[in-house]
Amino acid sequence: MKKIEAIIKPFKLEEVKAALSEIGIQGMTLTEVKGFGRQKGHTEIYRGSEYTVDFLPKVKLEIVVEDAQAHQVVQTIVKTANTGKIGDGKIFVSAIEEAVRIRTGERGDSAVTTGDSIA
Repeated sequence: MKKIEAIIKPFKLEEVKAALSEIGIQGMTLTEVKGFGRQKGHTEIYRGSEYTVDFLPKVKLEIVVEDAQAHQVVQTIVKTANTGKIGDGKIFVSAIEEAVRIRTGERGDSAVTTGDSIA
């Protein structure tokens, strides 16, 4: 299993979510985060005073998938979240040693696949 963490611009969230749904991804976790990379924030003027905004708002998606799905998920996010401008984000892929579905006790791939979808 792989865990895919994608940090993207907030306005791209709905488009990315829809594209992932189209390829069969139904579960993900979303966190609102702030950060900066090469773009190093920007300056704004508020009531006549200039100030620096170091950390820019982003969203972080976390998705755990079977190994075979990881490449397709990454490619879908790259294609959908890309604006061609600095600050589009990053994707990190890491191995997951174990997953357990709390409700049923299922382990491994069956714990992250959709199954019967009863919450």
